[in-house]
This record gives sequence, C-alpha cells and structure tokens, in this order.
Amino acid sequence: MKAARWHKAKDIRVEDVAEPAPGPGQVKIKVKWTGICGSDLHEYLAGPIFVPVDAPHPVSGDVAPIIMGHEFSGEVAELGQGVTRLAVGDRVVVEPILACGECDSCRHGKYNTCDKLGFHGLSGGGGGFSAYTVVGEQWAHKMPEGLSFEQGALVEPAAVALHSIRVSSLKAGGTAVVFGAGPIGLLIVESLRIAGASAIHVVELSAERGAKALELGATTIINPANEDAVARIRALTPGGVDVAYEVTGVPAVLQQCIDATRYDGETVIVSIWEKEASFQPNTVVLKERSMKGTIAYRDVFPAVMQLMTQGWYAADKLVTKRIQIDDIVDEGFEALVREKTQIKILVQAPD
Repeated sequence: MKAARWHKAKDIRVEDVAEPAPGPGQVKIKVKWTGICGSDLHEYLAGPIFVPVDAPHPVSGDVAPIIMGHEFSGEVAELGQGVTRLAVGDRVVVEPILACGECDSCRHGKYNTCDKLGFHGLSGGGGGFSAYTVVGEQWAHKMPEGLSFEQGALVEPAAVALHSIRVSSLKAGGTAVVFGAGPIGLLIVESLRIAGASAIHVVELSAERGAKALELGATTIINPANEDAVARIRALTPGGVDVAYEVTGVPAVLQQCIDATRYDGETVIVSIWEKEASFQPNTVVLKERSMKGTIAYRDVFPAVMQLMTQGWYAADKLVTKRIQIDDIVDEGFEALVREKTQIKILVQAPD
C-alpha cells in the first residue's frame, strides 16, 4: 500500500509498504482523510522531535523511517482477536496516543503525560498518511451519525484546543488572548467561545488568519508588526487578561504572553517547541502569575464530536485545501510553508 514516510527533516517520501494486520485487541482501519498538523510541519522542517531515530520508540518499537499522519478518520476494516467494542464498518476517529500504561501518569489516568509518550503517526506504529493502519481498539472512537469523514479528521486538533481550555484557569466571563492564529489557535478561539469567554484577543501577523479568527469569534485582532501587542491588550483589558494561550512556538512571544496577563494571571503553553525560550522570572513572581504547559488531550474526543454535531469546529470554515497523497510534499507541507493563507490541509487516503 502507499504511505508517506518521514526519513529525515525535509525528506518525506510516498512509498509502497506492507499492509498491516491487526493483532489481539487491535482494529485495522481503512483511512479516509488525514490532516497535516503543525507538529507534522515541525518534524518536516526541523525534526526529529517525536520521531524516533536513534533507538526504537519504547511503545511502538519503531524507528525512522516512520509513516506520518495522526489527525485522521476512517472505517473499521478488520478486527483483531478479542475486540468487542467495535464492528467492521464502524466509522471512527483515532486518538493517536502511544502510552505505556504503567508509569505514574498512566496509572493515575493522565495518559497524555506518560513518561514514554508518543503519537501514532509521529512515533511509529503506522499512521494516517496511508491506505490502512492498525490501532488498539481503545483508541478508536465511533463517530456520531451525520459527522463526515472530513469533519472527523478535525477531531484531533479540536481536542488539543478544547483540552487546553479545560486545563486552564479560565472561567465563564473571563478574558483571554491567543498568540498565534494557526489551526490550533483558531480552534482555541472557538473553544473559548464555548467556554464563555467575554473577550478573546488574538495576536497574529497574517491578515488572512486574523480575518478567520474574527469569523470564528475573536473580539479583537492585533498585528504585532504594526503595534505593541502587549500595550494594546492592556489598554483593551485594564491590567491584562485572565489567561494567555501561547500557540506560536516563537521564543520572544513567551514573555509577551506573560506580560499580557493581569496579576494572578495564567499563561498556558500549547506549542511544541523547536528551541529553548527564555523569560524574566520576576514578571511572574512580582504579580503572582502562573505558567502551565499542556500536551495533546485526554478523555475529550467524545465531547469534541458532540460539539461538532452542534455546529462547532466546522470543516467548511477551517479546511482550505484537499490533496492526494502523491502531492503531500509539494501541495501539502511546502504549501503550508509558503502560503500563510492555508489553515488546514486534508490528505485523501489512497485506495
């Protein structure tokens, strides 16, 4: 079968690989649509980050080259021995977590902070940029009636966004700023609306992405190339916002996030970083601010899909391009690098 495999940074190849078979407790999925994620782009431009290269991943047992793609939907094609929750023909989205199930985090149900955390489609085990893939049945979630496969491919990034709101200190009526209006930043804007934020400021360089943020519910767009973003936020929300969400991965932005919050405010770091970032600790200490990191999601996929059935996270507002797997490098990854008008690019699985 065809699959897009990561070999090294700037080297993703569409190749013929063996079709997988499900083992005990696993299901084989015929992939339908897969989104290109910001994490995929980081791996393409500056990896490895999650891709195992020097030693096999402790959960998947794989080492590069690995099949990519972790935002995907599909249909159950075959059941492994002992599978009881799913049936052939079920329409599913995959929660692409690789967790050991044995560390302290896993034993306390916080599997997304597993000591050996990895992701299906980033850390081995198969991936969505292929015709078929195999996952444990616990990671495949049935899609509600009426949800399209294209919509299903957005469940994973929407789960990242919704989880970031859930773990933050934001309360209904609170104020927020989102630094970065890429796909996750835009989904955070929608999630903030769901959570009842009274003001949602967005800091974004791209006029097109800023306009999309307004369409999705942002109250203010600030272009940091034209004005001091922190000063504008503090003028709009005296003292600063309750919570700032960092979704750029740009080192200089971290301090801006902190400075944009009020006393006792919170900065939530959502980005995956390619390099270190520094900040002045006194800006946290003297205002009793806090900082929090968030990774992926846990126990949130069903809620995301229910919100989608109510009209939230609509694919027709977020998907800007649909391509075939043979075009994944030039029309997918490279398009995201050169075209800031792109938001979410979906890849149709090969037959």
